[in-house]
Amino acid sequence: MSKDVLKNTFKEFCIKTNYSYLPKISQDFILVIFENFSFSFQQLKQIIDFELDFLMWNEKTLNDIFNPKLYKNKKQAFEFIRNIWQKYKKMPNDYKSFELIKYKNNKKISFEKSPKETLALGFCPVASENTRCCNLLTLDSFESCAFDCSYCSIQSFYTEGKIGYDEDFKEKLKKIKLDSNKTYHIGTGQSSDSMLWGNQFSHLEALFDFARNNPNLILEFKTKSKNIKYFLDNPVPKNIICTWSLNTPTIIKNEEHLTASLEQRLQSAKALSDKGILVGFHFHPMIVYKDYLQDYSRVFSTIQELFSPNQVAMVSFGTLTFIKPVISKLRQRQMKSKILEFEFFEINKKSSYSLELKKQMFKHAYKSFKSWHDKVYFYLCMEDKSLWNEVFGFEYKSNDEMERAMKKAYFSKISKLL
Repeated sequence: MSKDVLKNTFKEFCIKTNYSYLPKISQDFILVIFENFSFSFQQLKQIIDFELDFLMWNEKTLNDIFNPKLYKNKKQAFEFIRNIWQKYKKMPNDYKSFELIKYKNNKKISFEKSPKETLALGFCPVASENTRCCNLLTLDSFESCAFDCSYCSIQSFYTEGKIGYDEDFKEKLKKIKLDSNKTYHIGTGQSSDSMLWGNQFSHLEALFDFARNNPNLILEFKTKSKNIKYFLDNPVPKNIICTWSLNTPTIIKNEEHLTASLEQRLQSAKALSDKGILVGFHFHPMIVYKDYLQDYSRVFSTIQELFSPNQVAMVSFGTLTFIKPVISKLRQRQMKSKILEFEFFEINKKSSYSLELKKQMFKHAYKSFKSWHDKVYFYLCMEDKSLWNEVFGFEYKSNDEMERAMKKAYFSKISKLL
C-alpha cells in the first residue's frame, strides 16, 4: 500500500476516533507508526485512546515508550502498547506525579433560560435491577455545574459552561401538589450543585417555601460548596437536610477542581448544624489510590470529632461508576486525572471497581463509624445489592423497604428538632 493511500486511510479512520483531541506531537507520532504497521481501525482507535489516557494520567507517552523498529508486525506492536496501558492500570495509583501540575481554570459560566412547560418530580436516573435504590425523587432548579470534578457525569449531559435555569421556577413549584397521605424524599442536587448558586433567581426562597408548605416532605440539598449564606441568614424549615459530598484532601485537590476544600465543607456543615439544621455526608465516590484507606480514615475520624450523631441524618458510601459517554468525555477534555488509571470491571452494564474491592472499601468505612451504627442512617448509593449484607450485616429485600427505612430514620431526627 502506497504512502498516499495509507495517509488517506488514516484520515478516514481518524474522523471516527478521538484523534483530534490529541496534541500535535502525539498526532504526528501515531501517523508515523500507522504508516509502519497499517493498524486496523479498531487497533488505531484503541491506540489513540491509550495515548489520551497516558497524557491524562501524566505517565510516559508513546513517544517515550514505543520504538517501531523493535516489532515485526502490527500484532506485536499493538500488543506492546496495550500491555503498557494495562500495566499502568494495575500499578498502585499515586498522585505524586501531580505535585507540580496546576489546574487551569478555563471555565466561563453563563446563565441561559431553560424554560419548561411544567415542573415535574423526576426519578433517580441511575437505579437498576441489581442495585439497591432509595427511590429518591429529584427536583432541579438548575442544569449543569460550575465545579469541575473530573469524574462527574453531568459533563456528558449538558453544554459545558452554560447553566440552564427556569425563570418561572418559583411559580411552577407552587403548583406541585404533594399527597398529604404520603411521605416524600426529594433531592435537589441531581443536575447541579444544590448550594453553589445561593439564592440566584430566588430558587432557594422558592424551595424553602415548598418545604415549609409540605411538612410530609424531606428536602435534601447536596453540595460540595461553602455557600451557606442564605441558610444562615434565613429561617430554615426543619424538614430540610443539608448534605455534603466529601472526599480526601488528595482527591479534592487533584480531581474535584473549583470545589470547596474539605475543611471549608466541614466548617459549613458545622455552622448549619450549630443552627439546628440536620446535616449528612456522602462519601461518593470513594476513590482508590496509594494509602487511600488511611486518608479516608482520617476524614471519618474528623467528622466524629466535629459532630454528634444526633446532628447527622445519614452517611452514605459509593464509588466510581462510569458509562461510556462519560469515559469518552473525560478523554476528550485533555485534563490531568488519575480517575481512569485503574482496572475496571463491568458491573450492572457500567464500569466500576470489582465487587471484592468495593467490599473491602465499604466495610472499612462502615467499621470506622462503629460508635454511630445505631444512631445514624448508613447506606450504599448506586451499589450492587449483594454488597449490603457483606458491609452492614443485613440487606433490604426491595427498594421500597429501603425507602421506608430511610424516611423513618430521617423523620425521627426531624421530629426531635421540632
